[in-house]
Amino acid sequence: MKLDYVWVLYHPDSKLASIEAEKCVSELESLGIKVKHSIIKNDEKALENLLIKNNEIPNLAVVLGGDGTVLRAARFLSPKHIPIINFNVGGNLGFLTHDKVFLSQKNLWERISKNMFSIQSRMMLNLSIIDENKELNYERIALNDFYFRSDQNEISPTCNIALDIDGERVDEYKGDGLIISTSTGSTAYSVATGGPILHPSVNAIIVSAICPMSLSSRPIVIPESSKISIKLIGNKVKKIKTWADGMNESDIKTNQQCLIQKSIHQTSIIILKDSLSYYRKLSTKLGWKGNISHSNN
Repeated sequence: MKLDYVWVLYHPDSKLASIEAEKCVSELESLGIKVKHSIIKNDEKALENLLIKNNEIPNLAVVLGGDGTVLRAARFLSPKHIPIINFNVGGNLGFLTHDKVFLSQKNLWERISKNMFSIQSRMMLNLSIIDENKELNYERIALNDFYFRSDQNEISPTCNIALDIDGERVDEYKGDGLIISTSTGSTAYSVATGGPILHPSVNAIIVSAICPMSLSSRPIVIPESSKISIKLIGNKVKKIKTWADGMNESDIKTNQQCLIQKSIHQTSIIILKDSLSYYRKLSTKLGWKGNISHSNN
């Protein structure tokens, strides 16, 4: 990989991430590489300003923080085809990140410049909200998931949501909400509701209900080519909120329709060759113990 221009992006509320960002900038500049750094907030204004001021696309974006920081960066970087390398600095589980110990390796940037890594292309989802006149009101992409819940904070009313897949009515959910997830997002909110874990190389979509009233409402995995339609039904709740990768985005009203399908964009994530395998990361992050009779081995 040619490294002549790099962005270093970090979580604004993490002092440790800020310190590591300064170190990365110093190391890269010492190698003659042009570097710009910025914080990552919930909105994308900081990253947009970074691009406007320089009018130049970097070869690489170094993201320092937890999974949430990576998700916020991915929504901006992926449409611009900027590959990402992530390090867990101040985060929690870190399914999408390398351990921060890699940042202390003296030959880290040399390894990247010599292509000593693999690139994973992660599928993303696209959400569109259209009104009764078929006009587009809102559009967003997500790497992990979109989910839908009541817009009322004072009380916790149930949602009545109709789900169509490829033009066919599949289910009508009554409960706390609904999650539409990628394989990458299968270890996030989806798994907390009892959804399956999918390897990130499996391009598929997971539909999981959040606390459904009916025990027959089970998570389903559908092909990546599926086109999903979500509508609000019933008269009690007039609108619901939609969330993209854990951030509140927009409302869906009773006269609107939400369409979700595979995005034309993908997130390119750099994986260093000596990083944990996906299965080792699962067992480590989720605390899997395996066969208790071999626990001492």
